[in-house]
Formats: sequence, C-alpha cells, structure tokens
Amino acid sequence: MNQEAAIAGFEALASAVRLDIYRLLIRQGPSGMVAGDIATALDLAPTNLSFHLKNLTRAGLLTVVQEGRYQRYRAHLPGMLELLAYLTEECCGGEPELCAEVVALSKRLGAQADSDRPLP
Repeated sequence: MNQEAAIAGFEALASAVRLDIYRLLIRQGPSGMVAGDIATALDLAPTNLSFHLKNLTRAGLLTVVQEGRYQRYRAHLPGMLELLAYLTEECCGGEPELCAEVVALSKRLGAQADSDRPLP
C-alpha cells in the first residue's frame, strides 16, 4: 500500500457516519447488508448513505455486489488489513520481539479474513 491509498482509507474512516457504517458491516461478517437495511439501521437518508458508501468503496474498505435491484455491501477486510499493515510495517525499528502483540493480532485478523468468518 502506498501513502496515497493509506490517506484515502484514513480519510474515509475520518467521518463519524462512515465509521459507523464500517463498524456495522464488520459486525455483519460475510453476509454484509443491502443499502436500504444499512440506512434503516443507522437512521440515514438514502442519498446521504449513498455518498458515504461510495467513499468507503473507493477507499477499498467495502465491496459491493449487485443483487437484482439491490446492492449488498460488505466490509473488505483485506483492505483494512492493508491499512493496518501500512501503519505497522516499520513497527519497533527492526526489533520484532517488541511488537509481538501487534504481529499476533495481525495474524489473527488475517486468518479470520481468509476464512470468511465474522470478527468477534
């Protein structure tokens, strides 16, 4: 991940509404949610929601699949893991034993993302 992509990810999450959307979709796991259900769950107007969903999708934090006339959104865990990896790639200045907790968490999240299980 380059700096420009990392900035886009952080900017996408820098909105309270987009952060709420992302956290809601993380809780839903691989099933995700259709846009109308997201709007209802967060009490958002559809036009307002659409703007935020597009922003998160462009930043690589959500995926979207057309299902008939609905769009289903899912948290894109690999995108979030790339963002976390960008933050921690130079963790502890070459002394990985100091970063054991960060490495363990990253591996755990990566394994969960690979298995399509929802995060706890």
